[in-house]
Amino acid sequence: MKYLVKASLLLFMSILFLSCDNDDGMADNQTQCNYQGLTFDDGSTQTLIPEAQLQTELFPNNGGPGVAAVEVYETSNPGNIWLLTEAVTLNAVGPGTLGINGTNYTVTVTCQRAGTAVGDEFRFDVVTTGGLEGELCVVIDAVIP
Repeated sequence: MKYLVKASLLLFMSILFLSCDNDDGMADNQTQCNYQGLTFDDGSTQTLIPEAQLQTELFPNNGGPGVAAVEVYETSNPGNIWLLTEAVTLNAVGPGTLGINGTNYTVTVTCQRAGTAVGDEFRFDVVTTGGLEGELCVVIDAVIP
């Protein structure tokens, strides 16, 4: 009986640690999000915010005609957790700023899924200059011309 429990635990742990994750920089883009919302690990604290607590606003002409930007923020505390980026087209890579609990990170944002209308999904992979990674998988709540 102990052998079955140990074998089952070993199998479970192997699957857990060896599963392909989209945050390792080498994985192909996944068709579904690992977590609907924000995930970010600063090395000591993992932040998880469900999508229902995030507001995603698309500004199609933020930097002039046709230069779009996205702002994502926590609805209950907008200045606490937020992302701002212009990398809003599929496979676009660009700079952004991620604010987490009062710390602002300069990030490189990769847009892995893009949308243009309310209800469409955005998926961003964010990497800080220090190598910390996060993922946002969010639905557009508002398009603000």
